[in-house]
Amino acid sequence: NTINRESTWLFSATMPPEVRAISRNYMDSPKEVTIGRKNSGNVNIDHQYYIVSAHHRYEALKRLIDFNPGMYGIIFTRTKADAHNISEKLSKAGYEIEALHGDLSQQQRDAVMGRFRSKHLQLLIATDVAARGIDVDGITHVINYELPDDMEVYTHRSGRTGRAGKTGICLSICHSRELYKIRSLEKMINSKFHKLDVPSGKDVCRKQFFYFMEKLMQADVSQGDYETYMPDLVKKFADVSKEEVLQRVASLEFSHFLKYYENAEDLNRNESRSDRKTANRFETGINSSRKERTNFNRRDSGYTRLFINLGTKDGFYKASFLQFILDESNLKKDVLGKIDMREMNSWVEIDQDAAGKMIHAIDGKRYNNRTIRMNEADGGFKRPNDERGRNDRTEGRKRIYTSRERK
Repeated sequence: NTINRESTWLFSATMPPEVRAISRNYMDSPKEVTIGRKNSGNVNIDHQYYIVSAHHRYEALKRLIDFNPGMYGIIFTRTKADAHNISEKLSKAGYEIEALHGDLSQQQRDAVMGRFRSKHLQLLIATDVAARGIDVDGITHVINYELPDDMEVYTHRSGRTGRAGKTGICLSICHSRELYKIRSLEKMINSKFHKLDVPSGKDVCRKQFFYFMEKLMQADVSQGDYETYMPDLVKKFADVSKEEVLQRVASLEFSHFLKYYENAEDLNRNESRSDRKTANRFETGINSSRKERTNFNRRDSGYTRLFINLGTKDGFYKASFLQFILDESNLKKDVLGKIDMREMNSWVEIDQDAAGKMIHAIDGKRYNNRTIRMNEADGGFKRPNDERGRNDRTEGRKRIYTSRERK
């Protein structure tokens, strides 16, 4: 019941499949306008990556935070479980951090965002879905605890920093097997990624020392009646050298850092020859068929294929779909193999020992007024001639349309 002259404008920082689906379903012959080059990166952002072993990922995160003491940033994780667990560990270690994920009520979400905007929190850790709509000025760092599967998501994450003419840093903690993603991202955003070493314990302590000393030198002493107490202070420290005073101040401020990093191990993982070959094959575009064969071989050795009647038309892209199935099944990402998403359905490789648990957790649940169906799939990753799958989708759409018309 809108007038003929009404114009509907749809804005999106990126254009993932679910946003395109909205434009197709609700807009009449929409025109797409792109401001700037599509998927291009912000030139004010320094893209850095660190290669570590999987079991060193959390320690690398903590060390990078300590190495950047003035950080005001957002950490991105794939799952709400990771966001919650990392937030708890860092909070117990004394960091001003809270998590933003789908389990929070709107009131709780607003409270967390209020504390972050007012800088009562140094760090916010969030999933991609929960971080939608966040607009905060002055973000100095974005940290990818893991690289997203969907490369467009990286652009969306990194775009939280380097705004309004300011510079920003986007840090990514990677495994050496993810080098091909780095090469792909470099091409997509036309920007060079800088490989850096995770700082050593001594590097962290040195950085913290200098940061504190800089704050000490810039402290405003013009306010307050310090002159009244100066004679007593001078008398108290009359027999103490300047070097000893500095040592005592440093001991009070940094004893926990010195103790924690006293025997810190080297977290850096060297790139293996096979890792570099994989990245180079991806970069030159000759590895697509080999990659497919690798995935199929891995599936044959302990992996099961699962079919699920959810796809991009349900508003998912790979990263959000991965997060959804992990959250629903409470499984870890390392049990999964290849994910193949289509408009109406998807297929998932999973360790055969975990397949039953995922089916039990997800099959029969409701999503968008429709029952989710998940079961073991026959054949490869091509779209199966599965009449039941198409019927499920058709019935699901009919229920949604009928409900919409009743409204």
